[in-house]
Amino acid sequence: MARIPLKGPGGCYDILVEPGLLQQGERLETEFGLGGRVAVGTTEVIARLHGRTLAQRLPDATLVTMPDGEAGKSLTTVAQLYSDLVAAGLDRQATLLALGGGVACDTFGFAATTYLRGIRLVMAPTTLLAMVDASVGGKTGVDIAEGKNLVGTFARPAAVLMDSDVLETLPDREWRNGIAEVLKHGFLADEQLLDPALHLRENAPSLVTRAVQVKVDLVQRDPFEKNVRAWLNLGHTFAHAIELVSDFRWSHGEAVGAGLVAAGRLSHAAGLCSAALTDRIEDCVAGAGLPIRLGGLDAEEICAAMATDKKRRAGRVRFVLLRALNDITLVDDVPMETVVEVLNGMQGVPVREKNSC
Repeated sequence: MARIPLKGPGGCYDILVEPGLLQQGERLETEFGLGGRVAVGTTEVIARLHGRTLAQRLPDATLVTMPDGEAGKSLTTVAQLYSDLVAAGLDRQATLLALGGGVACDTFGFAATTYLRGIRLVMAPTTLLAMVDASVGGKTGVDIAEGKNLVGTFARPAAVLMDSDVLETLPDREWRNGIAEVLKHGFLADEQLLDPALHLRENAPSLVTRAVQVKVDLVQRDPFEKNVRAWLNLGHTFAHAIELVSDFRWSHGEAVGAGLVAAGRLSHAAGLCSAALTDRIEDCVAGAGLPIRLGGLDAEEICAAMATDKKRRAGRVRFVLLRALNDITLVDDVPMETVVEVLNGMQGVPVREKNSC
């Protein structure tokens, strides 16, 4: 078991990483305050796998569901959730337990922080990606037609409960999606996270704990994303645009994988890092089974989609780039012509057959 405290504005909360945690009904009631009125908010798939059982395990819980997939992460969904929470009888003393992947954590987190001007929120991520990224740091958000995560809040959950046993039901594609964020944390601050041996499912508790610690360290230094917390967006300026241009046919993790490659190539094109570092990034991404080419997505369209990125400053797109491994810088003066060249250069890149990085 690992208990990682996260200190920030408004107090401290714990992130727990423990096999079997969600099966401990009495402990969920007493230690984590889930003995009162609770709405277990999840997607339809996770409801079948874990949600119904968890709701039955709690003494006064109602199951509330939303559609699966990125398309459900919308203000339309949130409006329906408000009605569902009213119907479930949730008042200001109630708790919303967000159970699921990144879509569920973001959407139910946003609903919890805006319903009745905010009710108690507990996160219980069920995917590797949500454990190492979406559920940590108190950011929530939904998409609008113009872009991804353009509406959201900063919110402090009461706790984040990571039961590594639920990862046993995770499809291989979703596991790879999570590894994309693990690699990102490795490039940012912890080179050991790049070790493919750590990426095996049997190492899930230690993998999650190590990756979460990287994000916690950055969030505590910069809770409202004024400077170093923005490093966590490495590859994401590209990734969000790739998701949007592909009409979300690309999963978030796949887009992050390609985005990490693009960030490495752009860093080299800007004269910040060596070609050896870009090669290592590509080897790591390809070794994890993630894409390192764009498969025909139009570079100009991707750049146009970046124009609505929430991280832009004074009309400029801000990129998180690398000078070296674990040496990060924020750059907002990269010519878009250079970005287009980098993306066009990724159209025909072969997937490398490497087992390590």
